[in-house]
Amino acid sequence: MTGFRKLALGGVAMCIGLGMSVAAHADMVIGFSQIGSESGWRTSETASIKAEAERRGIDLKFSDAQQKQENQIKAVRSFIAQGVDGILLAPVVETGWDQVLQEAKDAGIPVVLVDRGVAASEDLYLTKVASDFVVEGALAAAWLAAETNGVCDVVELQGTVGSSAANDRKAGFESVVGNFPAINIIRSQSGDFTRSGGKEVMESFLKAEDGGKNICAVYAHNDDMALGAVQAIKEAGLKPGADILIVSIDAVPDIFKAMADGDTNATIELNPHLGGPSFDAIKTAKDGGTVDKWIKANGPLFLPDTAAEEYAKRSQ
Repeated sequence: MTGFRKLALGGVAMCIGLGMSVAAHADMVIGFSQIGSESGWRTSETASIKAEAERRGIDLKFSDAQQKQENQIKAVRSFIAQGVDGILLAPVVETGWDQVLQEAKDAGIPVVLVDRGVAASEDLYLTKVASDFVVEGALAAAWLAAETNGVCDVVELQGTVGSSAANDRKAGFESVVGNFPAINIIRSQSGDFTRSGGKEVMESFLKAEDGGKNICAVYAHNDDMALGAVQAIKEAGLKPGADILIVSIDAVPDIFKAMADGDTNATIELNPHLGGPSFDAIKTAKDGGTVDKWIKANGPLFLPDTAAEEYAKRSQ
């Protein structure tokens, strides 16, 4: 284990326990408005929450918004009309939720934000169960600074415009690289958290930067965009992971295979197992208990030395 990893695991990237109890929820009906399935991580999150609901005997009403906020608002209103016991909301963007969240509050239905946050008054939702995206971005930048001795021209693949994940991962990264005058973000554009988007944007970056010769590293807001960038870099005749370093966030199985193959260099885990603490929070609120406004679920940094082992575990 490298000294950097020890530092990361001991500090900014330390795993935080989620308190996943096995409470009885057999009589609970929960609505779940999911963003969509834009990435491998999102698919894992959906599967994990559905499995946890089934394990607990929860009747889970699932709605796929297909990356559209208007679909999520309709789904939340439908859940309210059905009189569910609670709502899980993975918001596609941060703004525009005040009215529908107020409607849920007026109906006495607690709303748990999963994975992402909203720009609304905290009294409109019960809690947020999510990683600290700012910390993730800061950790990615700290790894890059250590790896390059603080000298690097970086291109950034941003997530969905307006999402808390994209906003905060960018802010966290910039908060660290701002301390290194020779690390410069030379290009930054949204790939919308998709593999195809990452590939398309990376192709434009490569063309704009002399075929990639001016690019030291890629910082991708998620693994799927990083994997798209890998394809683009290879097609440009360069070696990803060597000619151009790649650091990303999520820790999906495919990124571990890419790291084991030498195509990427680091990933930070975004825990997809958010169902347990979310259901626990709703049950606690229903029972009159107190729930923290933010239940954090940060994961560690992974490097190539354990990538093959992690891929074997996670791809089963």
